[in-house]
Amino acid sequence: MRFGAGSILETTHGQMTDAPAWFTDALAAEPELGSIDVEGASIAYRAWGEAGDARHDLLLVHGGAAHAGWWDFIAPMLATGRRVVAIDLSGHGDSGHRAAYSMDLWARELAAAVGGAGLRARPVIVGHSLGGMIATVLAQLAEPELGGLIVVDSPIEPQGPWPRTEADNTFGRARVYATRAAAVERFRPIPPQASLPYTAAHIASTSVREVEGGWSWKFDPGFVGMTGDLPHTMDGLTCPAVYIAGEHGILSPGARALLEASSEVPVLEIRDAGHAMMLDQPLPLSETLRGALAEFELSEPQRAA
Repeated sequence: MRFGAGSILETTHGQMTDAPAWFTDALAAEPELGSIDVEGASIAYRAWGEAGDARHDLLLVHGGAAHAGWWDFIAPMLATGRRVVAIDLSGHGDSGHRAAYSMDLWARELAAAVGGAGLRARPVIVGHSLGGMIATVLAQLAEPELGGLIVVDSPIEPQGPWPRTEADNTFGRARVYATRAAAVERFRPIPPQASLPYTAAHIASTSVREVEGGWSWKFDPGFVGMTGDLPHTMDGLTCPAVYIAGEHGILSPGARALLEASSEVPVLEIRDAGHAMMLDQPLPLSETLRGALAEFELSEPQRAA
């Protein structure tokens, strides 16, 4: 089964230079670090902000082979009036590894984070790529109750998973580099796309860990063997939903047409964006997320926060 990621790894990027003020200000907002135990694995999370006037708190979910730090410069811009939590799925980032992974188990990790990471009831979940598919699985269930779902360029395909690709083969092998710098220099997004040098430098530098014999990526290559059904549609969810597509994203034309024909899920496109739009279009992504959150809140004025 192909995982719905395409979100991390290997090519040369320069050092973080000439980063704009909005980016350095966002990184200056250091997150609260925490963890919860979910079925024998420690699940790490990062949190910004406090509950306030905003109707919904927010749970952010990364793509396959990525980690919560991919949201480091997006989350602070969303944290006004709400608590924002970014989770490391098991087998990723600073969370524990498992002997086996499944869509349903990852969905239970999200449900545990809703209840255990300080979020108010009925949060909105934002999931990128694989994270969007897992969040969709959760949104198909009655519990926990969600205030909304925002799927960011996830390959929710009506025909099911694609054949294995170069990306699966890349993520399925553990590469070890002699030095941390050598590992960081090999970072590139998959599928290939443009990246801003400062976003790529930050994500690359937070994606590696020291291992026996050198440095490697934080994710467990075993995650590509995940089991469980991928969602084929976003119809019939238990909460309102929005799909954010990159102009140059990975959703197939047929799947995009079906989504756009749906009366249930608006499709918002970010122009000039690749699949990992936090890398090339972080400000339009954050603006689109804020707009979607505002629409969720306007759609239910009768509900208490």
